[in-house]
Order: sequence, then structure tokens, then C-alpha cells
Amino acid sequence: MATDPGGSAPAPSSRPVSRTVALRLASAGVFALAGLIFWMSFDTAKGVDIRSDDPLPKLSDTIRTKNARNEQLEDQLTGVRDDVDALTRQGSGLGAAEQARIDALRKDAGTAPLTGPSVEVTLNDAPQGATPLIPGVPDPQPNDLVIHQQDLQAVVNALWEGGARGIRVMDQRLISTSAVRCVGNTLILQGRVYSPPYRITAVGDQAKLRQALDRSPAIQNYLQYVAAYGLGWKVGTARSTTLPGYTGSTSLHYAQPVGRP
Repeated sequence: MATDPGGSAPAPSSRPVSRTVALRLASAGVFALAGLIFWMSFDTAKGVDIRSDDPLPKLSDTIRTKNARNEQLEDQLTGVRDDVDALTRQGSGLGAAEQARIDALRKDAGTAPLTGPSVEVTLNDAPQGATPLIPGVPDPQPNDLVIHQQDLQAVVNALWEGGARGIRVMDQRLISTSAVRCVGNTLILQGRVYSPPYRITAVGDQAKLRQALDRSPAIQNYLQYVAAYGLGWKVGTARSTTLPGYTGSTSLHYAQPVGRP
């Protein structure tokens, strides 16, 4: 190593020290960033497995909870309505003929139980991984393999046309204001959510009901998909079935212009 004229060694370079400090600062920054990421993951998860295969675990749980709550409230409402009906009968002062006429109107409106011979139709999605069952039929698209709103509506409309005295979809009685709606392949009926298989039961003349199903062009179209891809279709009969009375609200709600009472 060279020396200066005075014989002393040169001052050591400050560059190695600066590099060590920089590496230490970078390491500290990495650990701090990792800690921040772990904390954010913990705060986001709130005890939920964020790596779950279910992308919306909270939403599915909420739907099931709300559905059960709606069913419980409907049961309570039914009990209250029965109490009101009993008290009304006691204090109405109506004669037997007038009361019989009211009871007949309740049956026509669908708010009273109905018993009689029935036809039940069951619709279901195609099996998972379904392939064409008929040579020459193209491979199915996702929409070809699930039950749609128009399929359920076709069955309900055909049964009404066949003279059904009353219809039940799943466990709920239909009335004149009932609407059969689907989101994807999930049925939403009168505030409650259902998944396939879907059961539609009608009380009436069994021969006429089955003839109406056979005559429906919309159902004939659906049956082509049954044959091609294996969608579910089953029609059965029972000598006696009791449909429950409708228990929901019968009040009508409608829109009106803003500013009007």
C-alpha cells in the first residue's frame, strides 16, 4: 500500500460503510412491508378463511339465515291471522249462509287450504358434466343445462289452463298476484329462495291437467332439452293432496307520481 510523504497511511474509504447501512435499511423496510401485509390480511379476514373456495361465504350464509328468518316470520304471521279470523267469526254477526260465501271466496283466493286429486311436476338441472344424449346434437352451453324462469312459468301456466283449482310451488301456495322469478337457476318466490329440483303441485282434474301439460308448446320445447342433455322432468299423480293456504300479505303495493299523497 502506498504512503504519503509523511509516511502515514491514507484514511480508509467510507463507501463500504455506506453499503452496509443501505443493506440494513433495505432489510428493515422489507420486514416492515411484510408485517404490514400480514396485518392487513388479518384485518380483512376477521376470522374468515380468505382462501376458501367459496368466493362469497358471508353472502351465502346471509341468504340462508334470511331465508330461515322469513320462514319463521311467515309462521308467526299465519298464527296471528288465524287468531284474527277466529275473533272475526265470533264478532261478525254474520249468518251461516254469509259465512259460507266468505269461506268459498277464501278458497277461490287461495288463502284457505285446498284438498283434492293432484298432479305434481318436478324439474331439475342436468347432471354435472352432461354431454349430448342424441347423436348430432351440439355440445351444450351452460344455459342449456339449468332450469330457467320460463320453464317454471310454462308449467304453472299450463296447469292453470288445465283448470287447476290451486297450485303450490315448492312449499308455497300461489295466488293471483304471485310471481315466479329466477336469478340464474335460483327461484325467488314471495320473499324466499329455492334451489332445484323444483316441485310444482296442482289440485284439479288429473286428466285435464296432464293434457294441458302435453299441449303446451313451451313445455314441448323444454322436453327437447330433456331428451338432448338430461334435464330433469317427472310427472306424478296423487289421489289426495292438501295445498296450504297462502299466508303472505294480500295488500297491493303500487307506484305513484312523486308529490301525490
